[in-house]
Amino acid sequence: MLDFISQILHKKNGVLWLPFVLSLASCFSNVSHAVEFENQSLNGLETRLAEIDQRLGSLAQMSLRTGDGAIGYRSNRHSNADATEWVEIDLEQIYLIDQIVLTPVIWRDFQKGFTTDAFPLQFRILAGTESDPKGRILAEYDAQRAAPQGMGIAPVIIPIEPTAASWVRIEATQLSLRTFDQYYAFELSELLIFSGATNVALHQPVKAPNQPQSRLKRLSASWSKSYLVDGSVPYLMNSSTGERSISYLSRPMDQLTKGKTTTAFFNVDLGTSYPIEQINLHAIEKGNTVPQSNMDGAGTPPAFSIEGANNPDFSDAIVLVDYTEHLTSSDEPIMMWDVPDTNCRYIRLSVANNERITPDFQIGFAEIELIANAQNVALGKEFTSNIAPRHEASSRSIKALTDGRNLYGDILPMHNWLEQLAERHRLETERPLILAEIGHRYAQQKSNLRVMTWLLAAAVAAICFTILIGRNIRVKQAAQIKERFAADLHDELGANLHTISLLSDLARDSVDERDELIGLLDEMRIMSERSGKAARYCTNILEAEELCEDLQDEIEKMSRRLLADIQYTLNFKGKTELGTLRTKRRIDLYLFYKESLVNIIRHSGASEVTIDISASMNRVQFVITDNGSGTTEIPPSLARRARLLKAKITTDTPVEGGTSITLNLKRT
Repeated sequence: MLDFISQILHKKNGVLWLPFVLSLASCFSNVSHAVEFENQSLNGLETRLAEIDQRLGSLAQMSLRTGDGAIGYRSNRHSNADATEWVEIDLEQIYLIDQIVLTPVIWRDFQKGFTTDAFPLQFRILAGTESDPKGRILAEYDAQRAAPQGMGIAPVIIPIEPTAASWVRIEATQLSLRTFDQYYAFELSELLIFSGATNVALHQPVKAPNQPQSRLKRLSASWSKSYLVDGSVPYLMNSSTGERSISYLSRPMDQLTKGKTTTAFFNVDLGTSYPIEQINLHAIEKGNTVPQSNMDGAGTPPAFSIEGANNPDFSDAIVLVDYTEHLTSSDEPIMMWDVPDTNCRYIRLSVANNERITPDFQIGFAEIELIANAQNVALGKEFTSNIAPRHEASSRSIKALTDGRNLYGDILPMHNWLEQLAERHRLETERPLILAEIGHRYAQQKSNLRVMTWLLAAAVAAICFTILIGRNIRVKQAAQIKERFAADLHDELGANLHTISLLSDLARDSVDERDELIGLLDEMRIMSERSGKAARYCTNILEAEELCEDLQDEIEKMSRRLLADIQYTLNFKGKTELGTLRTKRRIDLYLFYKESLVNIIRHSGASEVTIDISASMNRVQFVITDNGSGTTEIPPSLARRARLLKAKITTDTPVEGGTSITLNLKRT
């Protein structure tokens, strides 16, 4: 707890400042819980939500009192918020105080539900001793920082550094409106000052600015500065833990007269002597119906006394409490008295049968707590009484007086109870913020999932489209390969075979001329070897990259072989640029040229052929002209080869006759 407090409080000019992190509902936290939700993971938020839900299940419930009773302190009214009001508690001796609790006045708003009324927007807490009348500031509070989302109805818990003080003052420097008349005022239901677990402000003298007598007469009996320290808070102790217990209820008081006594006694033996410092009486429960039922003539008696002694016959009895009911006290769920430390073993509560108690009145309490050293030493000890329970076998047994439980479960120490109420408010304020952030994260995830779904659908469509395009490309490539194989087989092997055929004819004619025959046979061998290379190229072009390494030389050799009986002219321009062509293009150009010559030999009957080949870095052009029979149609084999080259082919008929074929290839 101290580590957490150190995070939410810091020194400012020697003053303990209560910044935005102080919640009106928490002793050591704030409305926002100082959590930057946007920096937490979704798993972290869900874990925090589970922790909050688990913790809320173990905290006291916020249950409000009903009926009438003391409300608290109300200051003078003002027409502006900047007026200053104050209250001062005289502790009558020096205590080491470490916590101050302010419980607000609660107003029932018909639109907003229960809200605080006239709780100061700004105040500071001062404390000192009799020798230090000015004191020093222990803490300052600013509602705009402490409760930016609005105040709750839980107590304001202010932990402070342990400070020796005999008086504590609350100075309200900025007031808020009270609801019923829209004037500015300073209202508090209860002010508790803790030294450890003890409320040292209980029933101590209270100082406050004087109020006009006319105003005091108009104030309800429910308002008094003494009610600021009477121990009465606007909440019911509903711990929500432990088993419930039904309050003790006696038989009517007229049963005493039959026993010739007029006083009812409730005695307890604590087993040893304890320094009793505080006595708490818990009233019997009211019905849980709406409206609540009230047991007339039953409950806390209007007058009684409590004595302590060390002798069982109370011969040394000391009066600890002498109580007479006030107008506003009848509905208080817990009545508290601080008593001077008195060592007692035996305690007796006496109720005299007098004119204020009707004959049919039934005495009833939910619990009697005897506090010594901040512990309830009566817990588990059994009271005895001279007046029997309402029914002997009833659940309203006298054992209920010291079982540590009420109708809602376990009875908690006052400071623990108020801290739990404050923590519950803080967690209930934090919880919807976490839920909203989780909802936002889920919405983001849903949006992201929707986007991812669309992206996945797009990716699947893209994959399908890619597969389809790839398939079409492969089909096209297969068609191109098939076409190229057909073209290569036709242009290369066909031309080579035709050349071999021509060489065979020449060899037959030269059978009597040995030297010429040997040359022809050598040519035939070269063509056979070339055909083998071409065949390998058709199956794997990478194995035939040595083809057409020198395109001009290959064209010249082919021209000599095929045009041996025809007069031809071969012109080259740009040999260097031809050499920069890719191997595949060089082979395609070579095969185009060879097929052009084969077509001339087979079909044109030409006697003269002119070839002009030019190359640059941007284009390559072949112009092949013969004086044969002439044609305007592009031979299919040449058109196919041009298509493989992605080149443009045209034919023309010169004036002097014959055919001119032009191939234009753009370099990329």
